Amino acid sequence: MKKDVIVLNCGSSSVKFAIINAETGEAGLSGIAESLGNQDASLSYKIDGKKNTLALPEKAGHTEALNAIQSVIAQTDVVPIAIGHRVVHGGEKFKQAALVDETVLAAIEEYASMAPLHNMANLKGITTAQEAYPNLPHVAVFDTSFFQTMPKKAFVYALPMALYKEHGIRRYGFHGTSHKFILDSTAAQLNKSVEDTSIISAHLGNGCSVSAIEKGQAVDTSLGFTPLEGLVMGTRCGDLDPSLPGTLQQKHGKTAEEINDLLNKQSGLLGISELSNDCRTLEEAALNGHEGALLAIEIFCYRLAKYISGYMIAVPTLDAIVFTGGIGENSSLIRETTMGYFKHFGVAIDEQKNLDARFGNAGEISAPSSSTKVLVVPTNEEWVIAAQAAQFA
Repeated sequence: MKKDVIVLNCGSSSVKFAIINAETGEAGLSGIAESLGNQDASLSYKIDGKKNTLALPEKAGHTEALNAIQSVIAQTDVVPIAIGHRVVHGGEKFKQAALVDETVLAAIEEYASMAPLHNMANLKGITTAQEAYPNLPHVAVFDTSFFQTMPKKAFVYALPMALYKEHGIRRYGFHGTSHKFILDSTAAQLNKSVEDTSIISAHLGNGCSVSAIEKGQAVDTSLGFTPLEGLVMGTRCGDLDPSLPGTLQQKHGKTAEEINDLLNKQSGLLGISELSNDCRTLEEAALNGHEGALLAIEIFCYRLAKYISGYMIAVPTLDAIVFTGGIGENSSLIRETTMGYFKHFGVAIDEQKNLDARFGNAGEISAPSSSTKVLVVPTNEEWVIAAQAAQFA
């Protein structure tokens, strides 16, 4: 019997979904319901390579979206064995995927204070899907669980320890399912066991993170208490002086909500370039001499290179530096510019291999003389979620 799993990723105004074969990673159906709560709510999906779009009822919410998704699934001959739910924040409680019960639901709600936009939407998706599929096991797969192997020296902030002990304020990390997939795929490519594989993986998209993985275990990562810390991202600022929000509030009259919006939605590549958060747009503009685009790309790559080089300390048995995500998999310019900072480390990429490794192609892009392998590995977070959910079926 095929091990088909429904994978759901519920955001505040969208529901991404797919049916994934847990053994092969093949997606027979995938799509997204978006603009939920608005007049133009719609459902787009691809089945057997054919694209379809449906209008949803005006101001449709998660319930209407999941009902429509259920109807689409019912048109196929798929017999799902489980439903895997992406959940952003699992705090310290969840070190692996969990079969959803009342205790798990309560914990997801409890951790919503640390990811309010994500966890409550994830929770709504789970409870709505339970009504639609009451007889299937529902499994929560947490972004944070992969990083529960980090040592205290990597996750404790230099704040009064009471904030950690009493309120759980620490670095948690995100994009865990992606970094887990990259670890497993790289191990297979290097013909090594996961437990003996050490990499620095760079997940680069609208959200970005770098993880240090030593002998199969995460030992550090760039995202912190929230998905704002670390690298420059599409619209997120990444690392900055902690006193700046207070300055914006006191001297410029910004409210906490306005500051949060500025740091998360108006900064990053968009803020620097004053043009776009889309790397493709910026690369095209940079070729035409747009100063903002040129600067945004330069800062993005410089910060990325600093993180990768810093994590070389955390990964003494480094096997490879790995790029993934929409930018990591497709932008030869970002990879070339970033790795250009590593010449004095003896790391070098092959120009032609780097150009070839785009648009679904993958493989090693390092030059034969390189002191460390550099790879491009397409990520598949949905497969990780499906595989972990299938274990409970």
